Amino acid sequence: MRVMVVYAHPVRESSNAAIRDAIVEALKGRGHAVDLCDLYAENFPAIMSREERLIYHDSGANLVLAKPWIERLKAAEALAMVFPTWVFGPPAILKGFCEKVFLPGVAFELVDGKVRPALTHLKRVGGVSSYGGTRWRALLAGDPPRKLFTRSLRAYVGPGVPVGYLGCYDMNRNREPELKAFLDRVRRAYAGW
Repeated sequence: MRVMVVYAHPVRESSNAAIRDAIVEALKGRGHAVDLCDLYAENFPAIMSREERLIYHDSGANLVLAKPWIERLKAAEALAMVFPTWVFGPPAILKGFCEKVFLPGVAFELVDGKVRPALTHLKRVGGVSSYGGTRWRALLAGDPPRKLFTRSLRAYVGPGVPVGYLGCYDMNRNREPELKAFLDRVRRAYAGW
């Protein structure tokens, strides 16, 4: 299976890099082909201009917003995203990726004002995020990153497609044993793909 792994963290030595590496290692260990998409390293153009927003709903024309990344998503059979949670949401570069890649005609179709899935070629979707605060604190804020997967992306792939999400909470206080245990959990989850 060809898996697109979208990674969004600017620091090479971050815990998110270790999570990314654990996912890539587990996927390759299962014989999957991995397309690693490092948004910061690739200078993904996250900001949507006025002109780009005006063509957002024009399927076909809107492909110019992020054509190389859209083509990679269309070629993928599965999608995994790795990112930190900052200010109760994903980094701006990942939010921009979602806005410019998960487009009408690419990720969904609008039929009579309702969203119909268009990423039906994806067989699995997964996300892993780190949080500075506790799970309770994230819940109080609505945990938007978790909802990105459990609601938004699920709507784009349709029913029956496994959608998983793992959160590493309380990073501000986690020590080596907690981080190692989380990485082991990530490896097990993605070794099952």
